[in-house]
Amino acid sequence: MSDETLSGYRQSIDNIDAALVFLLAERFKVTQAVGRYKATSGLPPADPGREEAQIARLRGLAKQADLDPEFSEKFLRFIIDEVIRHHERLAAEG
Repeated sequence: MSDETLSGYRQSIDNIDAALVFLLAERFKVTQAVGRYKATSGLPPADPGREEAQIARLRGLAKQADLDPEFSEKFLRFIIDEVIRHHERLAAEG
């Protein structure tokens, strides 16, 4: 592989990483709004049924995309756990 080829691949990876960061930022803006809504409405910070459905949905999408479903589940679980932590903090601030 020439340096130019490797550089092109790396530029694509950098662009994808940037898109992922912006998508995650947008997702967390929305989940923060959900957390505030839950806190003011007296709803629990976590929704295990919703979490299970989302994980199952993501695993199906991962299979369609030829991505390891185990990896996708670990990735989503990490995000869900962080969202719940934020929701619990918002609920405590009440």
